[in-house]
Amino acid sequence: MVKQIYEQINKDLKEVDPEIYDLIIKEIIRQSEGINLIASENYAFKAVLQAMGTPLSNKYAEGYPKRRYYSGCEYVDIIEEIAIKRLNELFKAEYSNVQPHSGAQANMAVYFSVLKPGDTILTMSLNCGGHLTHGSPVNFSGIIYNVVHYEVSRTNELIDYDLIRDLAIRYKPKLIVAGASSYPRIIDSKIIADIAKEIEAFFMFDMAHYSGLIAAGLYPSPVNYADFITSTTHKTLRGPRGGVIIAKKDYEKIINKWVFPGIQGGPLMHVIAAKAVAFKLALEQEFKDYQKQVLINAKILAQTLKDNGIRIVSDGTDSHMVLCDLRSIGLTGKEAENILNEVGIFVNKNVIPFDPQVPAIASGIRLGTPAITTRGFKEDETKEVANLIAIALKEPHKKEYVKSKVKELSEAFPVYKIYL
Repeated sequence: MVKQIYEQINKDLKEVDPEIYDLIIKEIIRQSEGINLIASENYAFKAVLQAMGTPLSNKYAEGYPKRRYYSGCEYVDIIEEIAIKRLNELFKAEYSNVQPHSGAQANMAVYFSVLKPGDTILTMSLNCGGHLTHGSPVNFSGIIYNVVHYEVSRTNELIDYDLIRDLAIRYKPKLIVAGASSYPRIIDSKIIADIAKEIEAFFMFDMAHYSGLIAAGLYPSPVNYADFITSTTHKTLRGPRGGVIIAKKDYEKIINKWVFPGIQGGPLMHVIAAKAVAFKLALEQEFKDYQKQVLINAKILAQTLKDNGIRIVSDGTDSHMVLCDLRSIGLTGKEAENILNEVGIFVNKNVIPFDPQVPAIASGIRLGTPAITTRGFKEDETKEVANLIAIALKEPHKKEYVKSKVKELSEAFPVYKIYL
């Protein structure tokens, strides 16, 4: 069914480049036949995909609405203004920039706005759930700036706010960064904002993972506390791949300057249109109900895995993601990722706090419920998926049984229905 639908709407691509077309078909089938538990992935809204696949892709629009370096921008100006208005409404923000091509570039623009090379930043350690752009030595942020990391507590694996304050007072960072890529719990923006004020530092919150939950009022918003907020627009938001920046109105001029011409050229107007569509859909009650189910499913996933003897980092979740410590069943993250991939359950290996393994091996896996919830999975299906994960990891001789059950679930909740 998926193949027939795609063939009908993409016959030109098939004729022009059958090689690329065939690979796209294979990827569509892979996404359809497996169960996607990668926390940073989702299925974009159908209208979002339609907005991206338009002649807006043809238009150069360097600059900002009413201040472009190209003519013929009268309609894309309106599109960008709508995207900004909707984003501000969604997060109750004073100002936003919708042009960043990615979350990483959104972070870069904020850094360049308030920091100079060599300045000190205080961020969450990658090993404890932070992101590459939060000062990893292999990333521009770790190369350009002097990075000090805070960590989670070794006893409960929650953020150690006392440690953040101690490090802030000791090292006097110019910027404190919060947000994470594998921290499943609530991050208290107010506490960190108070610490930043105490030492006269800027405070940035990277809400890329939590933005959908925040938009639905299910995760505390950092908007009233952080100077700068960055996010991707896919993940829990179900928009196109891209980034945004939200900030206090006072920072509009400097942020706009560093997005363009500071780090980017022409904005991707087809993607900005798709962002606008995603923000509109995120304002609807249906989206809020969806996010409630994402959260319910994540809590069931965590509890069921725990009931099966798999240790859950921080003993649970307050968000869409679950982090598993596989040392409890004698596997590495890489081994578990490969085992689950073979049965059609897609996850990613992930370091856990104070992990003895290198990131390429890792001791854990990160799971997320946005994609399965988009497909229609609720409590019973999520519990079944968790049980299948436990069987696959602990009873390898039952691989074929798990594969058959994964196929049944996939067929019961087909991806193509999202796009009909």
